[in-house]
Amino acid sequence: MRKIWAIIGAAALTTAVAACGSPSEQAQDDEGGGDRTTLRVGASPVPHAEILQFVQDELAADAGLNIEIVEFTDYNQPNAALTEGEIDANYFQNVPFLDEYAAANPDADLSWVANVHLEAFGLYAEDIEDLADLPDGAQVGVPNDPANLDRALKLLESEELLTLDPEAGDAATENDVQDNPKDLELVPVEAAQLPRSLADVDAAVVNGNYALEADLPETANALAWEDTEDNPYGNGLVVRADDAGSEDIATLNELLHSDEVRTFIEEQWQGVVIPLDAES
Repeated sequence: MRKIWAIIGAAALTTAVAACGSPSEQAQDDEGGGDRTTLRVGASPVPHAEILQFVQDELAADAGLNIEIVEFTDYNQPNAALTEGEIDANYFQNVPFLDEYAAANPDADLSWVANVHLEAFGLYAEDIEDLADLPDGAQVGVPNDPANLDRALKLLESEELLTLDPEAGDAATENDVQDNPKDLELVPVEAAQLPRSLADVDAAVVNGNYALEADLPETANALAWEDTEDNPYGNGLVVRADDAGSEDIATLNELLHSDEVRTFIEEQWQGVVIPLDAES
């Protein structure tokens, strides 16, 4: 009887140890007659998850990968999930956002892989059709997280709606507004909620992915666009530092920069989402 329980205990221990591996180590896909490494990738629904789904449907099998897409609807969860090992990579953020997260979470050892695409920020409104018609004292919604707030303020500055203190660098906040000729009231809102806020404000600076999810390019008026040339806010692939040299991650990165993906992005979003070279 002791031998029987010893055998059962050993088997259970073996199973437990096997279950403690990373998601990519645990999952194998036997479809098509061969094993494929499964990578769990966290992503915003649009356009990131849609781009990953295209890769999964059209390219991954031939490259020996199976991509399991884990969607996140806000910016607060994917880096934590990656740090905790719940996913193998994420694809939702830009370098300034990652730097901000790393500064606030020094134990999270995450590594940037490469840019994939750029989503231009837009200044949207429901009832105003031209930027010149934005009234004095208008309420303008802006993202409330530091990296995206700075980006939104720079868009407003580029349209000469306000002037920022040059000493603010890439971390401008409402307190760095030096000149506000139209006396705009800046209304910080969680980025994901900005499309809904259009009913309550005169205009809002909206992240590209959230604008796409809410169909703002089709249903709202775009008063201004962010300059895309030499833009530092490309969205890209991020992994734990220990996985930065992974062959599977390198393969996924290659697929995300393939001609097929570039064509898909250009046809699907026609200039709202811009494919980027890995080195850009």
